[in-house]
Amino acid sequence: MHFDHAGIATDDAEGLADLYTDLFGTHVAHEETFDGMEVVFLSLGNGYLELLEPTDNEGAIASYLDENGAGIHHIAVATDDIDRALDNAREMDITLIDKEPRDGAWGHDVAFLHPKDTGGILVEFVEH
Repeated sequence: MHFDHAGIATDDAEGLADLYTDLFGTHVAHEETFDGMEVVFLSLGNGYLELLEPTDNEGAIASYLDENGAGIHHIAVATDDIDRALDNAREMDITLIDKEPRDGAWGHDVAFLHPKDTGGILVEFVEH
């Protein structure tokens, strides 16, 4: 496994993308509207920043922004075998938010682990 991306909740994905593009000398690698969000991936060479802006007042990112404000929402770790990664988490008694992989942004399979068992961090497995 290796680091894939940090998901960042924001009210202004385009503005934050512009800031980070100038600040980090990065570029937009992928953009899409997915699951009630505008999603922008910025390439950092060895991973991505995933900017998440809700398209309405409902959904996970809108709720996160209401409760916590803008900031890091999750970290994602890439795996070649998401089913095996989930089985390992189960064996470790980590609470799975997604018991099976589901469709994620950029066409990847994803699954989330509950932050209560991962040091307070929402962790995402992503299989490319």
